Amino acid sequence: MYDYNRIKNHVNGVESSSYELFGAKLENGGVFFTVYAPSAHTVSLCANFNEYNEIPMNKDDFGVWNVFIGGVGEGLRYKYRIYSDSENFVEKSDPFAYYNESHTNESIVYDINNYTWRDAEWISKRNKNYNLPLNIYEVHLGSWKVKDGKEGSQRYYEYEELKNELVPYVKEMGYTHIEFMPLCEYPFGGSWGYQGTGYYASTSRFGEPRYLMDLIDTCHINGIGVILDIVPVHYAEDSFGLRNFDGGCLYESDNPDLQRSEWGSYRFDYSKPHVHSFMRSAVNFWINYYHFDGIRFDAVGYLIYPNGVPDAPEYDGGVWFLKNTLFTMNAYHPDVMFIAEDAACHAKDTAPVVYGGMGFDYMWNFGWSADTRRYISMPYDQRTQNHNLMTYPMYYFNHELFMLTISHDDVSAEKESVMTKTFGNTPQEKLACLRTYYTYQITHPGKKMNFMGNELAELMGWTNNQPPCWDLLEDPDHKSFHEYIKQLNHVYKNEPSLYAQEYHSGGFSWVDLDNWQNSIYAYRRDDFQTEPLFVVLNFSNNQHEYYLNVGFEREFEEVLNSDKDIYGGANITSADSETKNCYLKINMAPLSAIILRPLKEKEPVVEEIPEEISDENKTEDEITESVENVSEQSETQEI
Repeated sequence: MYDYNRIKNHVNGVESSSYELFGAKLENGGVFFTVYAPSAHTVSLCANFNEYNEIPMNKDDFGVWNVFIGGVGEGLRYKYRIYSDSENFVEKSDPFAYYNESHTNESIVYDINNYTWRDAEWISKRNKNYNLPLNIYEVHLGSWKVKDGKEGSQRYYEYEELKNELVPYVKEMGYTHIEFMPLCEYPFGGSWGYQGTGYYASTSRFGEPRYLMDLIDTCHINGIGVILDIVPVHYAEDSFGLRNFDGGCLYESDNPDLQRSEWGSYRFDYSKPHVHSFMRSAVNFWINYYHFDGIRFDAVGYLIYPNGVPDAPEYDGGVWFLKNTLFTMNAYHPDVMFIAEDAACHAKDTAPVVYGGMGFDYMWNFGWSADTRRYISMPYDQRTQNHNLMTYPMYYFNHELFMLTISHDDVSAEKESVMTKTFGNTPQEKLACLRTYYTYQITHPGKKMNFMGNELAELMGWTNNQPPCWDLLEDPDHKSFHEYIKQLNHVYKNEPSLYAQEYHSGGFSWVDLDNWQNSIYAYRRDDFQTEPLFVVLNFSNNQHEYYLNVGFEREFEEVLNSDKDIYGGANITSADSETKNCYLKINMAPLSAIILRPLKEKEPVVEEIPEEISDENKTEDEITESVENVSEQSETQEI
């Protein structure tokens, strides 16, 4: 239904639910079509119910065009024919369509409300996970698994199939959340979803929108959160998309020098108020209609700086979009996470807007991933000279609420897999180093994320046409590694010391910071409620007799040991059960990690109450006399 005041809000950049105003709406036995095209000469609707013959649309004072078609409903295919003058036109898909064809310019009328959610219990309990475990499995749905012998889109697993394949796997592996790479409709698979054409339409490659809803619902029922990657910087250049939408530059800059991005796509122009309404409403839409628990903002640095790096003044339009959107969305959805890709050294990105921050809850830490992966790629003698690469991230850790990520960008074909880049004289050495490395990631403060295939020690760099090599699980070494990652994930979920106070300065403390000669690192993790955990990592290829200074006398137990033979180790790494003079002796195998916990102090033994005291038949005077006698005997024994 047409709403003059809210359309005015959209044009002025203050609307957060523009999807309620535009697009194809089922009502009164038909469909009401509304599209914003202020520079258009005329706009017509073309649909399959009348063989795509033009139906003229009506224009209001804001440049909004609409028409009502009775007797049609869900499934109707349509597009807009937009004339820049009396003769020249282009056919466009609906920017606010809920359902589009992936490879055409056709939109499809869809009843977005026709799904009954079952996740009320999950929604009632979810929050931003500041003091809870957050371990994300990043997934590209088009290549997590594919159907052998099929070609093109026939290779894809659909949402319905993924519900039965992906959800049980993620649950078994101990991840807390799944992050989907962009699912907004996109025409070219090689863009990985990062060059979209439909910001309100889930890609039809994998099925209808309600089947995506069912996949998310199933995740929630199984205790798994879901995060969506959204691209607010740029969009596909395809003619049926947003580019030159109404004959003018509706979504991109009017300046040709500012229109194109470095990815060969077109950039949103956030100096235009309606672009703010469009993208802010898209964020709101995916949370409201698809129940996403988090939104990850791609390429945030390009919204803060014109070229993505801090060598120029800030991009005012982009900064205002982020602050306004995040302030509004945090007010609307205080239980939903908003995550930034690394923002090019910009300060206070994870501080609230009211305190001068950008308003994100978490930010990817590119510095951590770059430094640590560089370290494990080095030969052992070079590691001693670059010991600080593993310790440096803790110097700036408390500047933001960081997330430690090994994402799709880190393991793409151009950059190779983590396994391939890790130094080792044999595959077994590489796997041992990776077990230690992932132990470092999981036990280091900060939320976690890993791209699909990392848990297999994938050998090949990722491409969108190639799934992880699941056949690696038939190799005993890779199967053992996979089992270790699973156990490591579950340790993280079950140990509050690893997550409850990770952003508190007292939640982490170095025990051995400068042991560069032996490439050993040791630290303590605390949650101030349970017993602390101690972590020791050996990144050298030498065996060491190591003494861990725990600072107290106590018995210890092993929580996880990467050198166990069930994980592919040699059963060399082991720790004494008791400390001596506050030191715990540990035999560290080459390239191994161990997590230890002190046992609770034994309760003092309470001696049985002497019979003469417990005799209920004695008088008060007799009981007092008996107590005095026992006390005198105790004092005599001590002397």
